[in-house]
Amino acid sequence: MADWSLKTPVALLIYKRPSTTEKVFEAIRQAKPPQLLVIANAPRPDQPGEAEKCAETRAIIDQVDWDCQVFKNYADSFLSCKDRISSGLDWVFGTVDRAIVLEDDCVPDPTFFRFCDELLERYQDDERVTSIAGTSYQVQRQRSQYGYSFSHYNLLWGWATWRRVWQHYDVNMKLWPEIRDSGWLVDCLGDEQMADHWSRAFERTYNGFDTWDDQWVLNCWIQSGLSIVPHVNLVSNIGFGNESTHTKDSFDWRAAMPVEPMSFPLKHPEFMIRDVQADKAIQEKYYNWLAKQRTLVERAKRKVRRARKILQDFRQGETQGDMRSLITQLMRE
Repeated sequence: MADWSLKTPVALLIYKRPSTTEKVFEAIRQAKPPQLLVIANAPRPDQPGEAEKCAETRAIIDQVDWDCQVFKNYADSFLSCKDRISSGLDWVFGTVDRAIVLEDDCVPDPTFFRFCDELLERYQDDERVTSIAGTSYQVQRQRSQYGYSFSHYNLLWGWATWRRVWQHYDVNMKLWPEIRDSGWLVDCLGDEQMADHWSRAFERTYNGFDTWDDQWVLNCWIQSGLSIVPHVNLVSNIGFGNESTHTKDSFDWRAAMPVEPMSFPLKHPEFMIRDVQADKAIQEKYYNWLAKQRTLVERAKRKVRRARKILQDFRQGETQGDMRSLITQLMRE
């Protein structure tokens, strides 16, 4: 890639994980973007040691040693995941007209930057395309000879987009009730099972779940947009574990997925048609699996709460039967 240099700004989202941030920063350093926009959350005042971790993480950004404009958007007080990322990306796309976005635990292959850079330029004025993903579950490569395909899904562990798309983002999802009540999702996705999954996800977020990405998915679908998905995985999420906001299971099959380099010159599809078969495979492999995991987690939480209540009542003599039979009953629920 000696004849290529990165022209696109990179946005980096950081918080309190210096060890993973350092790995992502090193990948960015090798790519040498002309502009680096950093979004940082503030420590929670009731969490001992968090201020030091945040300071250590922010200090990594001061290691920029290439020709680069560095812009910082650092929160003065702790914000929710939804508010920090959405407000930060509002700032990014108010500053630049396109960006490659990385979180502090998403380590890209070096070719990820060129992949995004070239496609941001190629599709900059094509409103059919709303985002470019770096993550791939590689269900597409079995079917196509091209370097990427088009999908409904916005896989967000390393991605890129333009101001023209982000400007429509609505963190409060004000159009969701109308879309929900009209049955529009089935028309969009062409599959009742997929529509049911996403309807539940959007409803949960609309009712206050702390996230920003469901709103982004809805935003892109409202625009009838397609996402570009590479046929090899270009980004590895190394952040699964207790310190993660949402991905806490370090045994998750998506954790630290291996990456492969993209081949250049890119082989572009000669048509812009959504790969429906690949989307169904992504839905089944990722989103349906995720929904099942959430169901299992909720069942486990209910059992823990029920066990505590049984133990409390048993100690107070307010329940009948021996403890063994009560536990057996609980496990069957």
